[in-house]
Amino acid sequence: MKTAAGVAIVFGVLTILSGGRVLFGGEAAQAAAGNAVYFVLWFNFLSGFVYVLAGVGIAMLRRWAVWIAITIAVSIAAVFALFGLHIYGGGAFEMRTVGAMTLRLIVWVAIAIIAGRAILAKQHIAE
Repeated sequence: MKTAAGVAIVFGVLTILSGGRVLFGGEAAQAAAGNAVYFVLWFNFLSGFVYVLAGVGIAMLRRWAVWIAITIAVSIAAVFALFGLHIYGGGAFEMRTVGAMTLRLIVWVAIAIIAGRAILAKQHIAE
């Protein structure tokens, strides 16, 4: 569980830093981001704070953290689908965003499964 919690927290901090750099770093940072899709960028930036919260909750073996992890995974899938519609509609994008969203989705599905199995099973046994 400590590994899942650590991954969640580090992933959250890195997401906040990278998104914040593009959103608030000025013209040079925005130019380096290329064809950033701003609803995806804002979602990722804001969700980074929730990643950290989930990681802390997982480290503390809190049941609510499992539900946050599941919500994060579902939210990423939903935003990824909207991003897909953006691409399908001919919107500009960076291919690295596809890779980053795929990685986010895989990581959070894995964290939700690992945390769910460990935390919910442990609490079920305690009851």
